[in-house]
Amino acid sequence: MLAIEIPDFARLEIEHLVLDYNGTLAVDGRMLDGVRERLVQLSASLQLHVVTGDTFGTARGALRGLPCTLTCLGESGQRQSKRDYVTALDPSRVACVGNGRNDQDMMAIAGLAIAVVQLEGASAETLMAAQVVARGICDALDLLLVPKRLVATLRG
Repeated sequence: MLAIEIPDFARLEIEHLVLDYNGTLAVDGRMLDGVRERLVQLSASLQLHVVTGDTFGTARGALRGLPCTLTCLGESGQRQSKRDYVTALDPSRVACVGNGRNDQDMMAIAGLAIAVVQLEGASAETLMAAQVVARGICDALDLLLVPKRLVATLRG
């Protein structure tokens, strides 16, 4: 578990990290440099979940050997499926990271929502549902590895 006290915002007790794959951990189906190492570090304190539409069909291979649960979704109903996934984990104990429109609903209910803007861009609706916007996935994961960065960004 990752406990973070953020003055005039919240005390976060995060147990689960729910991540999108394409546009978040990967671009064009290829996992970005530095992601694997950070996920391994985070797995020491958080349960990792990747919930994806897997547009390029590469998520399973790219995540092989990582301590995470992979859930590949069907082509329709992804927004609701991601929301249901987070709901089943207890949203107050979830941090999520994503960029796509199908990530908006899970971000709206998660204890901590981080949107990333990379080569694929990000849905404006998803950006509005996030508490933090990061310029890339490594920066987003580093917010959890160095929680004082979150304190500096979110305190009241």
